[in-house]
Amino acid sequence: MNKRLFEIRSRKEEIRAALQGDGKVDLKALQEELRKLDAEQKEIEEREKIAEGINLGNTPEGVHGRRKPQDNGAAAGIDSDEYRKAFMNYVVRGITIPAEFRGATTTTDAGALIPPTTLNRVIEKLRTYGNILPLVTRTAYKSGLAIPTADVKPVATWVAEGATSDKQEKTLGTVTFSHFKLRCAVAVTLESEYMTLSAFEDTIVSNIAEAMAVALEEAIIKGTGSGQPTGIIKDLTKGSTLSVTKLGLDTITGAEGKVPQAYEAGAVWVMTKGTFMQFMGMTDSAGQPIARVNAGVNGVPERVLLGRNVVLCDYLPDFSAALTKNDVFAFIYRMKDYVLNTNYNVSMKVYEDNDTDDLVRKSIMIADGRPVDFNSLVLLTGNKTA
Repeated sequence: MNKRLFEIRSRKEEIRAALQGDGKVDLKALQEELRKLDAEQKEIEEREKIAEGINLGNTPEGVHGRRKPQDNGAAAGIDSDEYRKAFMNYVVRGITIPAEFRGATTTTDAGALIPPTTLNRVIEKLRTYGNILPLVTRTAYKSGLAIPTADVKPVATWVAEGATSDKQEKTLGTVTFSHFKLRCAVAVTLESEYMTLSAFEDTIVSNIAEAMAVALEEAIIKGTGSGQPTGIIKDLTKGSTLSVTKLGLDTITGAEGKVPQAYEAGAVWVMTKGTFMQFMGMTDSAGQPIARVNAGVNGVPERVLLGRNVVLCDYLPDFSAALTKNDVFAFIYRMKDYVLNTNYNVSMKVYEDNDTDDLVRKSIMIADGRPVDFNSLVLLTGNKTA
């Protein structure tokens, strides 16, 4: 990839992160910078496209007439219009990827890498599709690598003049990420035979993004850790637990009292919409509502319980359902203390189901995740009394 093109895309990612963050930004300045970056990127891509056409069309056949294969499926090769069209033909019609684009995959059951142009759109949807994924910490560590984490913090002590204090050793724990495979089978209808490239990519992006976002978010909340990431509520002995027989103001205040002050910032409530709506209409001793729904950015509702943001999800049971089974129905947690580790390398393979004669499009992602800090975690479980 052109060095300047890489710099432009990196800068765009920085701008996106700044816009999605909570800090103040100069919106007009960023818009102007984006406009200039877009124009420069367009010019560079157009120049590369023209140069590639010259190489393909004006060199002697048999010597340099065939485009040199990209080493190990380099980004510039699999992001070209040629590869994107070849990828569409592979997914829709089962036509084998041309030889010059092979060698890009290392997973044995992956037939073709999804082009970066399409993949970037998938990742963008993964980051914005659900309510959970944008809140966790995302990394790209190599599988099996042990990442050190601080186990305890040193303590400062008062000493007399000329005296000294004991030296303290900082104990470090480790977190090791495994190599779990997330598989998504996508069915593309016969009508896709007549789709344009952009329409085809929109269809694939929509299917993959929705399926993988749901699977990743559900694993983040309640993953078993066996063949999938470890969920936040997997181990009920971690963090604090509050047993609830009836929802009320004391439910909220009791849970809030268990959140350490050092973890106040960034911790959020996580529950279903059904559970949250049971708090609507409840008031404190001064008659003030404990649950509020405000109009956020672009009219998107922002839900709050006693000043703490609420994130809704469908991966937990409602309180009424949890009551009979003593299950976790809500929790408070600083979501950035959950680390989702993935290489974001999504590949696709097409195969025929011999039982149904259908062509199945299978997408694969390698990912793992787990909580690395439980200090902010407060679990609310149902407790039906006799």
